[in-house]
Amino acid sequence: MVGFGPADLGSNPSRATSNIRRCPYCEIQFRMAVMNAGTSWSRLMNPLRLAKPLSDMSIKTIAVLGAGQMGNGITQVAACAGYNVTMVDIEQSYVDRGLATIEKSLAKLVSKERMTQEDADAARGRITTAIDRQACADCDLVVEAVPEILSLKQEIFAELDQICKPETILASNTSSISISTIAEATNRPEQVIGMHFMNPVPIMKLVEIINGKQTSDATNAAVIEASATMGKTALSCNDAPGFVSNRILCPMLNEAILTLQEGVAEPEAIDGIMKLGMNHPIGPLALSDLIGLDTVLHIMNVLHEGMGDDKYAPAQLLIDMVEEGKLGRKSGQGFYTY
Repeated sequence: MVGFGPADLGSNPSRATSNIRRCPYCEIQFRMAVMNAGTSWSRLMNPLRLAKPLSDMSIKTIAVLGAGQMGNGITQVAACAGYNVTMVDIEQSYVDRGLATIEKSLAKLVSKERMTQEDADAARGRITTAIDRQACADCDLVVEAVPEILSLKQEIFAELDQICKPETILASNTSSISISTIAEATNRPEQVIGMHFMNPVPIMKLVEIINGKQTSDATNAAVIEASATMGKTALSCNDAPGFVSNRILCPMLNEAILTLQEGVAEPEAIDGIMKLGMNHPIGPLALSDLIGLDTVLHIMNVLHEGMGDDKYAPAQLLIDMVEEGKLGRKSGQGFYTY
């Protein structure tokens, strides 16, 4: 009985796979050869996943697009981890405000003796700023952290695809928008991935890694390694509405809002019951205020449209509060006054 060996994979194994699936016996033998060759079946059966070996995707320099709450947080943790980081936004005032937030955060860490002044100064020294996306050209990783507007993200990724060197990984910090759809704006979909940092970035340990339909194993491995270097735990999932985090979290927040809308209880009672009874560190209404009610509404709309199920329909109270400009902490008024 003749079997396959590593040598039979050839110089272009992706081409060899076209006939493998037609013969069950051949597929079994081929899988055994794949294991002996030290690779994986999924990578060989998808030619895009062979695009770049892991060694070619090491990350040394990072650009962050957006100097807002998420962008400056990502910039801070990357710089503290030893990366040279360029923080980019469309206006100098936005960049200056983001940099001031980072400096204040670093000073707070020093005052609490969680960081030395020397380390804080070194981290600050690794941060540069720009108001031109051309500054991203030579970076190994670009993390986009702009508002949750699909057309804006597609425009940015199309431009980055033209600006950045071929090896650059393009990541989005989106909390709900399809990575596969964003990747369609580029000619490098295998190097487009989601890096969903949690708020506040310097404190929260998780980075939710979202693989698009064509994201390569090499891209996934590179951003997981970078996340670990930043002191984060990276957990991967596949592209789907709301990914994992917000598909589970936001319907719970919406249900809490419905509970308030229907007069079941007041905000303090709703949050108190979830904190004391479920051991949540923060109540769902206070958490909604922290996230931003406009963001919660956006995610619920993404889930509602993407899943095609009315159980994800946003509460009318949530819609009304966003229309009234009551967005939570960032506007000073939400379910609570700040």
